[in-house]
Amino acid sequence: MNPHKLDEKLLVCGQITPEDIDQAASAGVRLIINNRPDDEEPGQPLSADLKAKADALGIAYRHIPISGGNFDEASVADFGDALASADGLTLAFCRTGTRATTLWALSQAGSRPTAAILSAANAAGYDLSQLRGRIETASASSPNGPATDRPAARYDVVIVGGGAGGIATAASILKRDSKLSVAIIEPRTEHYYQPGWTMVGAGVFEPKSTCHSMASVMPKGVTWIREAVQSFQPEQDQVTTANGRAIGYRALVVAPGNVLDWDAIDGLAATLGQNGVTSNYRYDTAPYTWELVRNLREGVALFTQPPMPIKCAGAPQKAMYLSCDNWLERGVLNNIDVAFHNAGGVLFGVKDYVPALMSYVERYGIDLNFEST
Repeated sequence: MNPHKLDEKLLVCGQITPEDIDQAASAGVRLIINNRPDDEEPGQPLSADLKAKADALGIAYRHIPISGGNFDEASVADFGDALASADGLTLAFCRTGTRATTLWALSQAGSRPTAAILSAANAAGYDLSQLRGRIETASASSPNGPATDRPAARYDVVIVGGGAGGIATAASILKRDSKLSVAIIEPRTEHYYQPGWTMVGAGVFEPKSTCHSMASVMPKGVTWIREAVQSFQPEQDQVTTANGRAIGYRALVVAPGNVLDWDAIDGLAATLGQNGVTSNYRYDTAPYTWELVRNLREGVALFTQPPMPIKCAGAPQKAMYLSCDNWLERGVLNNIDVAFHNAGGVLFGVKDYVPALMSYVERYGIDLNFEST
């Protein structure tokens, strides 16, 4: 099985086997759509057998067979309805993936610009240029007009970003009023609980415990739009995704997170994760923090905090306190010179250092350094 991504919610591929469904389940697929009639060729797995395997793994299954190149409106509508009903990633297949891609393209008419539909199909390896006329006709005849002239969907609240902030905000809103329509726009399929990386760096958590499928953490009642936001149109109360889809809202929450600029420090990107240089701000380097802590018996331990804005102003200090506690417990703290360098004159908005934390600084003998920037 070699699936191609059409958008953040749909994968297409050629004929699959029951064994491929195991792989699909591991990838987070929640719905399988079979667009191939049974008995097209010898040895082809029966739809009933594929459905049985999908059912056993808790994956929804739909059979919408297409033969003779007849993409009737009923089949297109069934395909669109199936996609809309999916609570996560969908895998659609036929002999080569072309029929599945065609059904997807026709089902998107009126909700995405024609150019965006054809471009996505072409990027996946399917040339559907011959469908341009049909898609444009369907789009123009849509009750609400072409996709470029209207939001494809509208919600009470749209949240950009499916990180801890976006997920928690959605859950909090729905807890207060479950009748509100809430959508989260997030292209990633994996959710990382980044506050847990500090615990990974201290040997308390395993890295895998901080990573879950995005579908598994999405609050009940939220519509997950698996795309990336391309632009904002506040005057129209809408955002536009990278696929050209317009999403309308009554209220907008923007929580996409920060992009870390490792290259802002010369040479950091090249040495991070090796040579004794680490960070708890990354999933792949937090385990290296714990490796360094548990193996250090003497020498210098330098902890740094960059200037704001940063993801969490407490993370560098927590890493330091947890490390020092480990060294104290092992009886090697007196052999280690611990220094904390803050690139700024304040910490948590307090000049110099937070008084309540000074007892820890004194307990561990930490050398504090503040540098105004």
